[in-house]
Amino acid sequence: MSKTPPAPLAPQRHPLRVPGQVPLPRGVALASYLLVAGGLLLVMWHGLLPGLLCLCLAFIATRALTRWLVPLWPRAAASPAPARGAQILAATLVVLLPVGLLVFAVTHSRGYVVEAPQQYRELLDYMARTVLELRVKLPPDVAAHLPDGADAIQRTIAGYLAAKAGALAMAGRAWLGGLLYAYVGLLIGALAAVRTAAPRSGPLTLALAKRLRVFAEAFRQIIAAQIWIAAFNTTLTAIFLLFLMPLWGERLPYTPALITLTFVAGLVPIVGNLLCNTVITIVALSVSPQAAAACLGFLVLIHKAEYVINARVVGQRTHMAVWELLTVMFVAEAVFGPAGLVAAPLFYAYLKKELAAGALV
Repeated sequence: MSKTPPAPLAPQRHPLRVPGQVPLPRGVALASYLLVAGGLLLVMWHGLLPGLLCLCLAFIATRALTRWLVPLWPRAAASPAPARGAQILAATLVVLLPVGLLVFAVTHSRGYVVEAPQQYRELLDYMARTVLELRVKLPPDVAAHLPDGADAIQRTIAGYLAAKAGALAMAGRAWLGGLLYAYVGLLIGALAAVRTAAPRSGPLTLALAKRLRVFAEAFRQIIAAQIWIAAFNTTLTAIFLLFLMPLWGERLPYTPALITLTFVAGLVPIVGNLLCNTVITIVALSVSPQAAAACLGFLVLIHKAEYVINARVVGQRTHMAVWELLTVMFVAEAVFGPAGLVAAPLFYAYLKKELAAGALV
């Protein structure tokens, strides 16, 4: 009776083995995964997402600017490594550019700040006239609940602001904290991009470096997709402000600045669009309530469409289905709020890349 020869064992792929590299021990790789996951959770829980995004952006921008400056740097061709001077110059430009833009914005907005009280009084008078017209047209029972002049409207606004003073102060501190975290992240990213590599590194350092390279690649793909989305939103907003609004007899002041803000703010997923919508609606309110209502309706439509556009464009760049990215975005928003919407595409893209590298998907 002949024995059936045993079937050959299928070759097992080590999920941590990379061609041309020594495979890392499983314990070291697991520790690197846990450290990265814990770090990302701490970022979300403590509101450090602006710092993380600016860190990644500064790192990539410094590296890209260094590659562009090296051929222009004197004696760069004679050196096997990139010129140190080009690295330092690139990091300096990345760190100082936001400061220069802030100084430029403050300098050129001085006239708007000086004229703000007069525009506020004009807005109050316009609102008072509108309310008086409504009091005439509405039934007496309803009209009795409306303010009867500019002074009453101002008292109503002052009362509302006084009631919400604590919430407004907390929101202001949160915005200032976010700006501080963003700039600190910018500094860290620029410094990390020009650091000198250690001659020898331990296994955990190598594993963490591998995790960070995968995260940086995911961030690069998300940024490329978000630039496309911001350009799309800017084009629609420009058509609306430059062509559709004048057709209705309404023209918004500072239209070029608003279009520029749409693109810059649109680089931040979802939240940037909300910020831009708020600014445009406030500017439109200084023209007329009808203009504000038209802008708000149009911009809300764009904001809702951005969910699907974001999921589709980012999904194509990162090989994710639209339904799974939308699901992740909605769950992240429910857990972490608006910050979850911003972080969801990036974190999920990174997770998919790690799973693909381990042959798990």
